[in-house]
Amino acid sequence: MAKEKEFPFKSARRVTDAEVKAALQAIEKKLGEKRPSRGRPPKGEKEKYSPVSIRLHPKVLQWAKREAKKRGVGYQTIINEVLLKKAA
Repeated sequence: MAKEKEFPFKSARRVTDAEVKAALQAIEKKLGEKRPSRGRPPKGEKEKYSPVSIRLHPKVLQWAKREAKKRGVGYQTIINEVLLKKAA
């Protein structure tokens, strides 16, 4: 199959939920262990953050966003780091 558009998608059938479940069970049986769950692992109690709403001066927010862009992280991470340093 050279190109994707050559596949007859209109005539292809859908895989049923029962078929997916049977395939997963066959994989688990073959490997002899349960497959790990997908997604993000749960955080520990000390790692969880509390959702808060605060008002910041526009200059503070601009600075945090600029710093975040330089470092490739979120601006809330920058604000959190500064507050943690000050709190310690």
